[in-house]
Amino acid sequence: MRKQARHRRANSEKRKAKIRTTSGRRTVMSQKPSARVEKIPAQRQASILEILREQGAVSIQMLSDQLGASFSTVRRDLDHLTEKGYIDRHHGGAVIRREPAARFEPEASIRAETCKAQKDAIGALAATRVSDGQSVIFDSSSTVTAVARHLVERGTAITAVTNDLKTALTLTMSSRIQMILSGGTVTPGGRTLIGRPGEAFLSDIHADIAFIGVHTVSGSIFTETSLETAAMKQRMIAAARKVIVVADFSKFGPPSFCTICPVAAVDELITDRGTGNDRIAEIERAGTLCSVAPPLGPS
Repeated sequence: MRKQARHRRANSEKRKAKIRTTSGRRTVMSQKPSARVEKIPAQRQASILEILREQGAVSIQMLSDQLGASFSTVRRDLDHLTEKGYIDRHHGGAVIRREPAARFEPEASIRAETCKAQKDAIGALAATRVSDGQSVIFDSSSTVTAVARHLVERGTAITAVTNDLKTALTLTMSSRIQMILSGGTVTPGGRTLIGRPGEAFLSDIHADIAFIGVHTVSGSIFTETSLETAAMKQRMIAAARKVIVVADFSKFGPPSFCTICPVAAVDELITDRGTGNDRIAEIERAGTLCSVAPPLGPS
């Protein structure tokens, strides 16, 4: 009898853990936490762009299923991406805009969330090109920021110069890095310093290495969306003994508004395995080393 009573009390306690009584109404409560992790808008929108880049066109239903988001959330994301020039809408879905305007510039928040695994792999390989005691220029680029992060993790002792606010904050996390921020004007809604103060500062710098990000790799040239941004990159290239461009597979395509420099003007381009062999061969025909970063394993 005692055993049966204990058993009944145990069952009663289990039921109480699952049931909440509110205003006389019993509501069953789940004991398991939700496995769904809500993405921020920039993460969802970057995911949409990657899905569209792979598939060309998708429906709202497909995006809702893949992202675990409601139809209304997906519609808002598609409206935003259409307004900003990333995609074109069609009935019930969207298609990637294959040739955006020459001055089209992705938002920094979305750019940072796009091709993150590829950028991380590129950053890891690029960081191996740096030795203790060297001076390094870091361009404003989410891929270059990945290089900086891996250098901090490796504990490499360097003197760093950058025109990127996020990269600057990343570099200051290491006590072994002396960080110098170039002057200039911050781009509206961005994190990049451009303009004459920074250009004049770079004219007096003689660094060992410069890591440069580009908007597009187009045939035999690197291009950008604005003259001011291109001018800063040109000064960085001129200020370094060795120049390494870091660009994931999505950066290969039609030229943007203005030329930064010929591919032949840099020493190495580091990309990822998503870049086609024909693209790699074209880079190497220009006399520039093209290195492919292997994907990183799970951390």
